[in-house]
Amino acid sequence: MQYKPGATALFCALCSLPAAAQTSVTLYGVVDAGIEFANHQNGGDHSVVRMTSGNVAGSRWGLRGMEDLGGGLKGVFVLESGYDTDTGKSAQGGRLFGRMAYVGLQGKWGSLLLGRQQTALFDVIGRYDPMLLATKYSIFTQDVAFVSRADNTIKYTGTFGGLVASAMYSFGAESGTANGSEVPGEPKLGREYGFRLSYSSGPFSVGAAYDDVNTGTVTANPDAKTRRAVLAGTYELSPVKVFAGYRWAKAYDGALLTGAIPGQANQGSNLWWTGVTWQAGAAINLSAAAYYQDFRNTGNDPWLFVGMAKYAFSKRTDAYLSVGYTKNKGSSNLGLSTGGSGFGTTTAGTNQFGTTIGLRHIF
Repeated sequence: MQYKPGATALFCALCSLPAAAQTSVTLYGVVDAGIEFANHQNGGDHSVVRMTSGNVAGSRWGLRGMEDLGGGLKGVFVLESGYDTDTGKSAQGGRLFGRMAYVGLQGKWGSLLLGRQQTALFDVIGRYDPMLLATKYSIFTQDVAFVSRADNTIKYTGTFGGLVASAMYSFGAESGTANGSEVPGEPKLGREYGFRLSYSSGPFSVGAAYDDVNTGTVTANPDAKTRRAVLAGTYELSPVKVFAGYRWAKAYDGALLTGAIPGQANQGSNLWWTGVTWQAGAAINLSAAAYYQDFRNTGNDPWLFVGMAKYAFSKRTDAYLSVGYTKNKGSSNLGLSTGGSGFGTTTAGTNQFGTTIGLRHIF
């Protein structure tokens, strides 16, 4: 076939016409991989060196689309798939679009989205964790619910000056499980709802969220549920930003807190954290944080200490070095897991140290 520069130029010109510009689809993603060392593995003194994926940010690819419907109204969608960089396999249990899959409308009044999406709790904590919800060594090592997503969800979000408000309801937060399949005659099973408020003014920002999810099944504890509430804030004195927050959690009617000491029903806990980030130079970012969780009426209260340094080669590519240390008391068994909650990943009362060095590219 003969190459015709004129034809290519005509095609490009057609793509740039105003009518075409009213619709856009963007391919985006993150590729993140590193090498981790961690001690006290397999309930003993063994150490491990391993390749890990998505350490600073979960590896993903996605499609984001928008259509201008006129009058300030837009149609939007997101399809986002997680994967493991070290093996190439799909994350989120092998789902095609396990991170997000939603469609909705957006206008001056806000946005209304339907599908699998982040919970209101996730939306808030992502702004107020000093480690920015790093997959490895961050607040969600202490509580995996902070990064939960919900199936079958309708969510409204509105922005009113410096105030952002959202409300969500899921008809079945986790499809494919006994309590998440929108069971006929059992409207409570798998149901989840939540609210979010955040306010920003100058260097100050504060956010709050509430989450309630039914974790029961048809045959066991149909009323079982967990509830969480968060209050957190930041203050920026450029180039330094200070973080602090508190999370309350309680399980009811035989429920188990996700990411807590395994096997103990009806637990309650308080989680406090503080931290700081420092833009030490045009290419260097440093951060540190401490997280303490108090399991009520027990002495099993773990600490997590985290530090990270990032060096930006460009706006899209950076290298990082992160360190984490868990300090356990009593039967607490918080470890530095390979992703997700760290509880149950080390021997009760055993401390653990880990460090990861890696690369991340954003496209």
